[in-house]
Amino acid sequence: MRRRGVPRGTSATVATLAVAAATALTWGEWVHSAVARAAQRLPEPPAGSRGAIVVLGFGNRSTRANAVNRWRARIAIRTARRAELVGATATIICSGGAVHGSVPEAVLLRTYIVERLRWGGDVLVEPHSSSTWENVRNVLPLVEGFEWVAFASNGLHAAKARVYLARQRPDLRGRLVAADDYRVGEMTMVKPFFAAVGITKLRAVFHVERRHR
Repeated sequence: MRRRGVPRGTSATVATLAVAAATALTWGEWVHSAVARAAQRLPEPPAGSRGAIVVLGFGNRSTRANAVNRWRARIAIRTARRAELVGATATIICSGGAVHGSVPEAVLLRTYIVERLRWGGDVLVEPHSSSTWENVRNVLPLVEGFEWVAFASNGLHAAKARVYLARQRPDLRGRLVAADDYRVGEMTMVKPFFAAVGITKLRAVFHVERRHR
């Protein structure tokens, strides 16, 4: 039966979809918030110290930083500003190759950080990585001279990068600090996706780790 041109049951379907969408968005926020709280157990940058903030690039087809890379760049800047508040200094390292486009992700990140976010500090570029494992491996020569290291990305991705660093260079594990990667309502629409992907990949990472113990 139709009423005013609307098929019967449409209102119920719309309501169900709205509830499902709201549930997914709430879950995404909750997961990222929980990961950020867990990362708070990591130490803060000490006053007077020098640190490296590694921005992990995301696949970018355009010649401009896409929304996810801009998000990660903002996280890097927030983390650097937070370090400055306690008297530490930060160098930002942009990492990522030309995986999906013609310009390395690291170059796009650096351009956005310097030109749009007006960062006046040091920025280094690692333009060859095509995976998170390579991101970590390729920045090791750049970060080992710093007293602390943070990974700028969504919280689950940053957690995976910290696991990779601990595997590749166990001696640097104690230098890891958390990035300022969570804001309520920031990139809410994509948080459920990154939460689902991040949880799946972290489980795989820890499964492999348990098998090798």
